[in-house]
Formats: sequence, structure tokens, C-alpha cells
Amino acid sequence: MTLGLSATAGDGPGEGSGELPAGWARATLGELAVEVQPGFASGKHNRDGDGIVHLRPMNITRNGAIDLSDARYVMDETDRRVEYGDVVFNNTNSPALVGKTAWFGSIEPAAYSNHMTRLRAPEGFDNKFLAVQLHWLWASGYFKTVLNNHVNQASVARKVLLATEIVVPPHPEQLRIVAEVEQQISRIEAGETSASTALSSAAALAEQVTGLGSRGCLEEIELFPAPLQKADIDDGPLPDLPAGWKWARLGQVASVTGGVTKDSKRQGDPDYMEVPYLRVANVQRGEIVLDKVTTIRVPPEKAEALRLERGDVLLNEGGDRDKLGRGWVWDGQIDNCIHQNHVFRARVIDAEIHPKLLAWHANGFGKSWCDRNGTQSVNLASISLRKIKLLPVPIAPREIQEELVKTIELHLEGVAIARAMAEDALTRAQDLRASLLHTAFTGALVPQDPADEPASALLDRIRAVHGAKAPRKRAARKPRPTPPGQEELPS
Repeated sequence: MTLGLSATAGDGPGEGSGELPAGWARATLGELAVEVQPGFASGKHNRDGDGIVHLRPMNITRNGAIDLSDARYVMDETDRRVEYGDVVFNNTNSPALVGKTAWFGSIEPAAYSNHMTRLRAPEGFDNKFLAVQLHWLWASGYFKTVLNNHVNQASVARKVLLATEIVVPPHPEQLRIVAEVEQQISRIEAGETSASTALSSAAALAEQVTGLGSRGCLEEIELFPAPLQKADIDDGPLPDLPAGWKWARLGQVASVTGGVTKDSKRQGDPDYMEVPYLRVANVQRGEIVLDKVTTIRVPPEKAEALRLERGDVLLNEGGDRDKLGRGWVWDGQIDNCIHQNHVFRARVIDAEIHPKLLAWHANGFGKSWCDRNGTQSVNLASISLRKIKLLPVPIAPREIQEELVKTIELHLEGVAIARAMAEDALTRAQDLRASLLHTAFTGALVPQDPADEPASALLDRIRAVHGAKAPRKRAARKPRPTPPGQEELPS
């Protein structure tokens, strides 16, 4: 079984504080004669299975497990391999991720990146126990205190890794601790899986409720088809609508306009006025996010023409594919706010459709429609103003629209409660992991056996065989703040 471990910041096992149980000792990896071998760089990866698996930083999860779901392969003739039972340490990454560690449980050997280090413990010290403890040190924040910061990344040097101190129980107790941790982690993971499934189901249910609800299909009703035809547009199979409903094009029920393009050369023009404006990043999946709203200088007449009004529906014209077509209703959160050219504004005409019904429809059926009819490029997508006006929109009888919105919102409240419960369960699972590992490395997880050979005897044998000496310890440094949004290194 592959261990999956995570924890919150706290006292790590190697910080030298507190009494150790009888028979335990503290030692550095250097004193334990742990073999430390860095990997190699490779700029030529493939996903086709040609060559050998090449382990990279993203192949170690934040829970301390090996994840090969996005395996990359390289052609390599060297004999530098990670083999079954080895420990893999992430030596270079963003500051928050340096130190992730996992035990390698595949019978097929793997090559490994220069951002990874292979560790092998000597006889008498369990590799799984070493992997669990090093990952616990990472989760506890230890490696942030000893890393070297570089441009956009950080690393832990080999000599610093060898100077890292860990706790050393008797070997039989190491095995008992690992077995108990695995058993408890498997239970925690089962709970996490259930909570994650519930969280995904809640998100899918919310989309289903808004998508079906905006078409009046929350209950079984007599249906009939109402196809539309339009050149160069792929509507796909239009869903059936309840009796009394009809299909219309967006441009028939709403005034749709594009936004402003920033003119960098005239931002200092004294005749221009400064106003807040929304970008693609502000129009998310089913909500408007206003934590980062910038301003722009535009002519007064443009500020007036593009000023958002309560009830306007905002639709993304471009951005990454997941954002294309996404939208929500503007509720007047910011005065005199306008929108950029990558965001469309749809202002409903004569109350033909409730703005929330239009937004919910855009986030469901409208999203897939935009994907079919928009323009796709690498990591980007867009749709023209002409085409977005042709989006098919289901129109309910006016007298039922308000009640329909209330019904959908009631369903969404239930979904939100389920989502909150799932998120709380995941948080509690992380707390359980932290508590479990703290207990493991303070000697309280499994009972001590007086008949076990003490760890000091193991250290004496290692010194006799390897002549290992304790390297000079490096003074711990205060952790530096990690810039937000840092990602895994690519190799």
C-alpha cells in the first residue's frame, strides 16, 4: 500500500524537544548512513510510453503518495533508478512544496528528475518509516526553515538533508508504527473519498438543478420539441421544453454588447474618467468574484454607455476554455462599473426572461453551446458577439418565472448545505492525519516492547559498518512567505 500523508504546521519529530520513549534515539540522516542520490534532468518527455517512467515533483502528492496518473517517459541508458522500497524526496520546487516525500512501491523501476532525490536507509532502518517521517517534517513546515531560495523556486541541499534529524525507534517498533499508520490512513482515505465524491456530486447537482430548472424540467411535465435553424451555428439537440415554453435567440430577448478595450496610450488623457471595470477573472462559474477589481480610464460617453445596471447578465467572451460562456447576474455591487471587451453584457428586454434563469442557462446548456460554436486555440477560447446573440434561450411564461427562481434557489440551498458538510469532513480528515502522525512520532501510537533492541544499538552498528559521523548542523532560518499561486515545477 502507498502511504498518503498530510498534516498542518506544528512540532515536527526532529526538532529535538520533548522526552523520547525508552529505547528511542534521535539521529541525522548522515548519522544513519542514509544513501542520498540526486536524479538527472531531461528535457525530452513523452506521454506515449516510450522509454521509462521519469518521476517529477508533481508525481508526489501533498499527501505523500506516488501519483503516476500523468506519467512522463524518457529515453535513458543510465542505471540511475528508483526501485521498489526506495524513498523519493522532492529537493527542488516552490518554497511551499520542497520536501514532499513518498515511498516507492512499484515493482517497475523508474528514472527520476534532478528535482528529486533517492534515499535508501541502511539495514535495520525501515524505508517506509523514513518516508512517512520526512513527509511529516515537510507537512510540519521544517523544510521551509532550511531551504535555499532561488528565482521562482527553492531547494534543499544534499548536506542539509543529511543534517536533518529524525527520531529512531527500535526496528520492530518502526514496523508496528508503519502498519498502524497504514491501517488508520486507509480509513481516513475512505472517508476522504466519500467526502470528495459528495463534494463533486454537490457541484454536479448544482449545475443540474440550475440547468434543468432554467428549462422548467425539475419535474416530469408534458414535453414537446422546438428546434431552431440557423446557418453556420451548431445548436446540437435542443432539449425538450414544457408546454407553454418557447425557444428564442439571446439577441431577441436581450440587448447584448461587448465591453471596452484598454487604450494604454491615452490612459493619461485629462478628458478621460477613471472607473472600475470587470474582466474575465471576475466572472466565474456561477458567481461574480470581486476581490480583484481594477480601474480603467475611458471617455465619459463610453463610461456611460457601458455602465452596468442591476440585473445585467455578464457572459465571458474569452479566456481559458472552462470560462468561455460562463456568467452571472450583476447586482450593483460597485457603482459606475463597466466591463472589458472579453465580457459580454446581456440586458434583458421587456422582462422577457428572469436574469437568473438566463445566467443559469448560460452556465449549463450555454457553456456547451459556446464550446461548439466558439473558436478554440491552445489553452484559450473565444466567441464572437454575432454568435453569442444566436444562443438558444428557453423562455418560460412570465407568470411562473419568479416562482421557478424561488424553487431553484431552494434546491441550491440544500446543495450548499451538502457541500459545506463535505468540505468540513475533508478538513477533519486532514486534522486526523496530523493527530495520527504526531502520535506516531512521539511514541504514543503503538505500545513499546521492552524486549525490542534499543535504537542505540542500531546506531552503534551503523557507525561500526559505515563510519558515519554526524555532519555539522546548519542553523535553522525563519521561513519566508510563499508567494500565492506558485505551482509545481515542470521537471
